Order: sequence, then structure tokens, then C-alpha cells
Amino acid sequence: MHIRIEGTDLPGGRGGAEADRLRRDHVHVGVQRRAEVVDRVPADAPSAVWRLEVTSREIDGLLDVGGPWVHGRPGARFLYLSWGAVSDGGFAMFRRAKLLFGDVPTGLLRAAHDGEAVLVGRLGLTDVDGGPRCARVRPPDITWSLA
Repeated sequence: MHIRIEGTDLPGGRGGAEADRLRRDHVHVGVQRRAEVVDRVPADAPSAVWRLEVTSREIDGLLDVGGPWVHGRPGARFLYLSWGAVSDGGFAMFRRAKLLFGDVPTGLLRAAHDGEAVLVGRLGLTDVDGGPRCARVRPPDITWSLA
């Protein structure tokens, strides 16, 4: 199954003290593959796009996803977008956003599983306080569609 996550409104691109701190601290956001955060994008980028491929299978009439991008137990699978400061080649994670497959409408998930289209999640990456979006991201803060 192919997935594309599209992030807009990154917090470092705004004005103000929080955005200044994010830029000064070289904060990036990336997608978590197992324990490693990859495809990192600076917090002041205009947008971020991650393309992933996950496995999917049907178990007792329900779809289950897996692979190195997928976290959680069956029935509660999700993707992580992880925030951290980059320095000397290292990445010090301090916050994560959780995108749950259970929030994807069943018809969209099934169509992506059947190979009919790419599953696309679109979300803003700034929270209500102007910082990096974290915790569980639920609709309407994320929209799911097919492309």
C-alpha cells in the first residue's frame, strides 16, 4: 500500500519567538522508520512530503498494516511524525505526532489496500500554540483522501 503524507504550515515559517527558537535550534520533522527518524525537513520549510510503502493484509475481514513505518499493536496501528533538534549530525527528538490508521475512512483504506490509489494524509504541522504539532492528530486536523 502506498501512502503520501503532506504537511503544510510548518511552525518555523511563522513569525514570533517560537518560530525563532525552532530555527535557532535547527528543529526538523521527519517520519519514524522503526526507531530512526528519516526524511527530515527543517521546521521553516514551506511544506513537507513523505512517501511510504506499507504492507497490508486482511485478517478475519479486517485490514491490518505493517512494515518498518508502522507502529502499535493490531487494531491500533499508526505512523509517527517526529520533531527534533539537529546538531553535529545527531537528532534529539523531543515531540511526536501520531497518525492513526483507525482514523482513515474504511473505504479509503480498502481502496489503497486493493492498489486502486495512493492514500494521502494532509495536515498542518503547527499546533494551536504556534509550536510543532504533536500527540494524536485526528480529523478534521488531518484529512485523508485517495490520489
